[in-house]
Amino acid sequence: MQADWRVAVTAAIFCTGVWLTCIETNAQSIPKEMAARVEIYAIPSLTISDQQFLSGDANGKPVTVAGEFRVAQGTGKLPVVVLMHGSSGVSSTIEAWVHQFNAMGISTFVIDGFSGRGLTVVGPNQALLGRLNLIVDIYRSLEILAKHPRVDPDRIVLMGFSRGGQAALYASLDRFHKLWNKSGATFAGYIPFYPDCSTTYASDTEVAAAPIRIFHGTPDDYNPVASCKAYLARLQDAKRDVTLTEYPDSPHGFDSGLLGTNTTSVSSGAQTARNCHLKEGEGGVLMNADTQAPFSYKDACIELGPHVGGNPATAMEARKAVSEFLQALFKLG
Repeated sequence: MQADWRVAVTAAIFCTGVWLTCIETNAQSIPKEMAARVEIYAIPSLTISDQQFLSGDANGKPVTVAGEFRVAQGTGKLPVVVLMHGSSGVSSTIEAWVHQFNAMGISTFVIDGFSGRGLTVVGPNQALLGRLNLIVDIYRSLEILAKHPRVDPDRIVLMGFSRGGQAALYASLDRFHKLWNKSGATFAGYIPFYPDCSTTYASDTEVAAAPIRIFHGTPDDYNPVASCKAYLARLQDAKRDVTLTEYPDSPHGFDSGLLGTNTTSVSSGAQTARNCHLKEGEGGVLMNADTQAPFSYKDACIELGPHVGGNPATAMEARKAVSEFLQALFKLG
């Protein structure tokens, strides 16, 4: 597909600027799932601890992360899905989602929160980056999109996977918006895939007035669905618009089935907090609720070797569900 596209594109315009590099093509000459324009953004952000994030302390280490904005074929201001990666960085599975959304006429903004920090993966050492740090990157990206001439600021949805799914879930908290979101915009919806829901934050049932759609797998032993069910129940008791779709026979990362992956394997050396119960303590300190001590990735509840894999059947079901959700939310024809 990539080779065919390059042959089809007989003319391209390459341009550079302080904040972006772009490739612009003739939209009529390329397949629908390919973007009409690609822009690469340098995103000023911060590297901070969870305690700094929770207390609103912006005295962190300045860092520049990256975002790839693919403008879908179409005219005027278009809807956008922002995609946040997991502990292994931007994956080919995210690429599959990008092509799906672009084919629907939805632009995409893929955040790389690792490369600018000198990281490639954090699975074997999750302490390399705060559990909530990617939310800062997300809000900083929203600042860029909110004023972009090809973006409808009322139709921006956030989607994330694993660690990025955790960020997508908790980026909905009103409190975090007030602390960190300076864009003047809010997300129209949130789509967390297999997030870690094991932490209870202060006021965490006070979320944005936007739908939250969680997708998870029953046998997931990286981020077990049970903790998400518990949080879901609390959100529903608070009358929030949230649902959880659970798929059987679907391990962590099951949507890699979009690429044909149909096997499950051990993620050797990867840390999982599947048996941890975390809560926010005074001063924004993350606490181990079982020991009543500050949480650390050296705690006894941290285990190694969760399973990851794909399920093509449920990946397709999830893709259909997400596509239908976005079609309705964005009012696509």
